Amino acid sequence: MSEPHILLTGEKLALGMPRQDLLPEYHRWENDARTILGYGNQFPQAWEVRAAGYERQRANDRYQQFEVVQLDEQTAIGITVLQINTFTRSAEFVIVLAPEARGKGYATEATQLTLDWAFHLGALRTVWLKVLAPNHAGIAAYQKAGFKEAGRFRKSGFWLGEPADEILMDALPEDFPGPSAVSAAVGD
Repeated sequence: MSEPHILLTGEKLALGMPRQDLLPEYHRWENDARTILGYGNQFPQAWEVRAAGYERQRANDRYQQFEVVQLDEQTAIGITVLQINTFTRSAEFVIVLAPEARGKGYATEATQLTLDWAFHLGALRTVWLKVLAPNHAGIAAYQKAGFKEAGRFRKSGFWLGEPADEILMDALPEDFPGPSAVSAAVGD
């Protein structure tokens, strides 16, 4: 297994470059039943589909992926994604954590690091996400990271087989709770 290529360091976590040799791990996380539930999906993605999409995603400059690395162990515990709209300087945020990394407060720090990159290096004007209303832990993590509720799509998702609202949340640079790991890295 390759060593992580760290880009931005936080308190307990860092953002790094995704590694092709960890693609089977990423696939495992994405197909965990709780991940599928959180996204409102109904079925897992086949390995062949995920593997074929990796190179296409890496070559797309509007689809920026970060590996979330737990610093003490130097192990990958998740992935964050910014799906960038270059015309509006905005991005949709997506996060997937390994099942064994959930419930430890990592989602908040991983989200903050990704917002820090988005606003202070990516020069984005806004970052947004959709989260299912019953996902209380996700909503709390996003709020701690600086996201605010912006609206909702009524009964547009599924939670445990039942229709559920999707909450639209967004964050602006002024919502970023700081301190900035980017500023600390450049000595500001």
